[in-house]
Amino acid sequence: MTFGEWMDFGFREYASMNLKETTKSTYRNRIYRQIIPKLGHIPLKSIKHSDLHSFYADLKKDGRLIRKELYGDGVSDAHIRSIHSHCNAALEKAVAEGLILKNPAVGCRLPQKHTKEMQILTRDEMIRLLIQAKEDGFYEMFLLDLSTGMRRGELVALRWSDFDFDKETVLVQRQVNRVDGKLLISEPKTRSSVRTIRLSKPVLAILKMYKERSESRWLFPSPVKEDSPRDPSACRKSLSKILDHAECKHVRFHDLRHTFVSMSLDGGIDIKTLADILGHRTAKTTLNVYSHATLDMQRSAAEKIDLVVMHAKPRVTPKDDGRANTEPKEKKPKFEPYKGKKRKPGTGYVKQISKNCWQGRYTPTVEGKRVSHNIYAQTKEECERKLEELIEKVKK
Repeated sequence: MTFGEWMDFGFREYASMNLKETTKSTYRNRIYRQIIPKLGHIPLKSIKHSDLHSFYADLKKDGRLIRKELYGDGVSDAHIRSIHSHCNAALEKAVAEGLILKNPAVGCRLPQKHTKEMQILTRDEMIRLLIQAKEDGFYEMFLLDLSTGMRRGELVALRWSDFDFDKETVLVQRQVNRVDGKLLISEPKTRSSVRTIRLSKPVLAILKMYKERSESRWLFPSPVKEDSPRDPSACRKSLSKILDHAECKHVRFHDLRHTFVSMSLDGGIDIKTLADILGHRTAKTTLNVYSHATLDMQRSAAEKIDLVVMHAKPRVTPKDDGRANTEPKEKKPKFEPYKGKKRKPGTGYVKQISKNCWQGRYTPTVEGKRVSHNIYAQTKEECERKLEELIEKVKK
């Protein structure tokens, strides 16, 4: 039996039966598109430590399957660790079944585990985000997210029937994910993710007005498909554009959840209550994920205790040297949302999709079908120039 045959057998017989569709799709891609094509031909009893090391090195150099123009040829360290976990689990099972004597994956040198730094929006950035979101038609979505800390998939899966306006609550009981190119509506991953969240009266008032304009059972319906929730990927792209126009730093959609947590902790919400709102299994999970935020709270509490018990002087920061500032503060101009500029028909469009990457798209109609052509550049000016060249080439 080859290693590929064993991986295939293990996925079909052991793994796929107990996995959610989203997880199953992720595992399937890793096993059948990356692991088996490179290691599948090696006999199971002959696979070596060095084979795995070479495979991981190749992944790091040229293992990415999609979006190479955005992220480069190699995969991330986290992806290599995930690939290793599949190989290790399969080989460990082979040892347990008596097919091999020892697991060659044990002791492999792996890239260090890096935790992505959480980014949160400042108060001013949140205000600008919501002002711009109102202009672009996403006000209620981002207001609700910043008020509840819901995950993106949970947010777009909401229906009006999930709201109890009398009890001032919303029930989170489903999620939307894109699996193999299709939207999948399913139950949340864990039991604790099914939860009831209490909403504030101002947020409820805004949602009531929003409901009067709605004709769908979905809170955030798809603009292109009837009786369907909005695509989570489209929401991520819209957030990126809104952040750009609102002059905010670029954060992930999940960072809005982190922003909610930061505001909640600053407001004095206890960890157990916060864990229930977030859908974490235990308060320990919340403490582990947001340890940096709780440490800041402890530091702040310690300084307050110093002031009361030890009569200590407040710590002086460079911005506050203890002297009263008698100069009048300069009033910041009110933020005006970006209205957008309409491009001439047939000139495509340009948008920023990451810090150093712009995308240009031209979508002509060919034989009754819309056909998209994309180009990428590091600056807006370069992207506009390359888009003009692309359009001219396609027209010819």
